[in-house]
Amino acid sequence: LILCEANTLLIWSQFMDSFGNDAARAKYEQQVPAFYYRPSHKDCMLLREQWIRAKYERKEFIHVEKQEPYTAGYREGFLWKRGRDNGQYLSRKFILSEREGQLKYFIKNDSREPKAIMKIHSVNACFQPVKIGTAHGLQITYLKDNSTRNIFVYHEDGKEMVDWFNAIRAVRFRYLKGAFPVASVSELLPKLTRNYIKEGYMEKTGPKHTEGFKKRWFSMDDRRLMYFREPLDAYARGEVFIGSEDNSYTVVSGLPQGVQGNHWQFGITILTPDRKFLLACETERDQIAWMSAIQSVIDRPMLPHEYAVEAYFKHKP
Repeated sequence: LILCEANTLLIWSQFMDSFGNDAARAKYEQQVPAFYYRPSHKDCMLLREQWIRAKYERKEFIHVEKQEPYTAGYREGFLWKRGRDNGQYLSRKFILSEREGQLKYFIKNDSREPKAIMKIHSVNACFQPVKIGTAHGLQITYLKDNSTRNIFVYHEDGKEMVDWFNAIRAVRFRYLKGAFPVASVSELLPKLTRNYIKEGYMEKTGPKHTEGFKKRWFSMDDRRLMYFREPLDAYARGEVFIGSEDNSYTVVSGLPQGVQGNHWQFGITILTPDRKFLLACETERDQIAWMSAIQSVIDRPMLPHEYAVEAYFKHKP
């Protein structure tokens, strides 16, 4: 990985020395598709490396025919997928189809029926190298019966993995353009894929607040705060909808008086119109970070379609 990073930076520095930033950008970014993910310094090394190689080594944004792997609206190939129950990675055939509006995978190459069908309107993809334990690890999520389902995949070839990522973004971009015809490109781009607002361990208790606190892995995905037994679980143990302050959602530090049981010292209470959720963090730093993340969501006014999601959570059995 260090050698790969050094080679990538060498390629980049050679071009910068030859052309300069502005000149290189004008030449090598002539025809970057609107949906193509442009990484920043905060992104994983794989995205940054492949962005540099796509521009300067493969010249994909000068020769548009080289963009076919992620612009065609159809992609088929094999990825290593983590088993839901045993954690073993097995080769699975994946098909992305813009025409069908689906991403699906098959247990065997000659299987007639897919093991899972993911509707493109709910699909998200984000690179998770640390969480998954491989530099090319991609987490794909989708909604099944309005609950989040996780799939963890990787491929040995970094270009292959980033091409899959941008192919998903391309199909979602064209889907969203059809679904929201008056929306601008700048409004659509943040909706193509998203990173989690925050992830990490907290402790939680049950709805009666009398159960013991249990350590769980939490993921903040837009307005869904989900908790899992382990970080790589396929399904969440539970999900909490986080609305806006205008709709009576708040977050405060500490726990109510009289809360029983052993738990981490630094408490967080989330108040919704229906109930309180009691959480605990191991350190004050974690508490501050989680409260900031939750507050950032509460500070945003709810969008029209989010009221339907909130209504589902309220009536969820």
